[in-house]
Amino acid sequence: MVKPSRPLGVVLALLLPVLLALTVTAPARAAAPGTAAKQYLVSGPATAGQRTAVARTGAAIDAVRPDGTLEVSAIPSEIAAIRKLGHTVTVLAAPKPSATAAATSYHTFAEMQASLNATVAAYPQIARKVVIGQSYQGRDIVGVKISDNVATDENEPEALYIANIHARERLTAETALDLIATLTQGYAGNTRIRDLVNTREIWIFPMVNPDGQVYDMTSDTQPGRMWRKNRQPAAVDLNRNFPYRWGCCGGSSGNSGSETYRGPSAESAPETRVLTNFVRSRVVGGRQQIKVFLDIHSYGNLVLWPFGYTYSDTVPGALSADEEATHRTIGRQLAASNGFTPQQASDLYITDGTTDDWTWGDQRIFSFTFELGGGGFYPAPSRIDALVAGVRDSLLRMTEYADCPYRAIGKQAQYCSA
Repeated sequence: MVKPSRPLGVVLALLLPVLLALTVTAPARAAAPGTAAKQYLVSGPATAGQRTAVARTGAAIDAVRPDGTLEVSAIPSEIAAIRKLGHTVTVLAAPKPSATAAATSYHTFAEMQASLNATVAAYPQIARKVVIGQSYQGRDIVGVKISDNVATDENEPEALYIANIHARERLTAETALDLIATLTQGYAGNTRIRDLVNTREIWIFPMVNPDGQVYDMTSDTQPGRMWRKNRQPAAVDLNRNFPYRWGCCGGSSGNSGSETYRGPSAESAPETRVLTNFVRSRVVGGRQQIKVFLDIHSYGNLVLWPFGYTYSDTVPGALSADEEATHRTIGRQLAASNGFTPQQASDLYITDGTTDDWTWGDQRIFSFTFELGGGGFYPAPSRIDALVAGVRDSLLRMTEYADCPYRAIGKQAQYCSA
């Protein structure tokens, strides 16, 4: 892993998230304050339709094992509903602490901020810190812009990367921080990286659910609380709260206790509004400047693309044959690079109100999700370097496509010549 800077002053800064965590508001649900759903193994579902039926109970499908069994996070009423579908459900053991290192081997929110500060101080010509808004509890949603002439809004294609929208998916933030380090530290000596930085504007936000991340990471037991959502009183699954086909298709839950609770309305979560407002702000002269988008998740070893709300490969007026072919071709190339399985999001199961469906369906940004590997939400810290390194090339490949994604299907002259 290309090591992000971690200044010694971070030790003092670590006190801040601990104090903030003491003031968090418990979500409105019958369980004890701060209790997350438990993980279960579900045997029986074998098709996308059967997996969708499981997801429609409100359970979050965390991963599909090679044998087809599902790892899910769910509350008791959802488990009862899954059993009524005829499936076998067993409790999975809670994640155990690593014997090699404490959870702080993953960046805390304070350490992430310190790393970004150190990066922009070391590479001021190509890296600029950006704060695009605040979370429910008032934490900054912060990232970096990387480009030559970084202080200028140039007419260059843009790429957007976000991570840690689900609080417990800590490896995603490490991946985003590694991309930042790769682009900045490699700029001087790597021609491929220098060409990308000189011809793109790259936005990277490592922790877009900071309240949830802080709450998950300040657990009284290690490695974490298994927390997924934000920290509003009725906590919201941010990746079901986006305003495209929100709540349309049984791909989210209306139960505030569910791990996939979509919120009372689209964009009801402040973190969602911060992200959508930022993406809308990149429409310049009537044209969206962001050309490729990636939402980094864990831990299913997948490359996904829109749509999630429908099983249809194409949708009249929303996803043409060429647009679908471009997504599919790039997705397969990215998967060939990182070893993941490529598929349309709905091939897994139906979801609605997701980031990718909105960034493509509303903004026409070619959009993807990585489900990183690791076998769980808290891989041993000793595995971070290898897991992050495994996707590094695919992230650069995706950035290369920002100039013209249609190049993937040989139709750049038709779509990108203007």
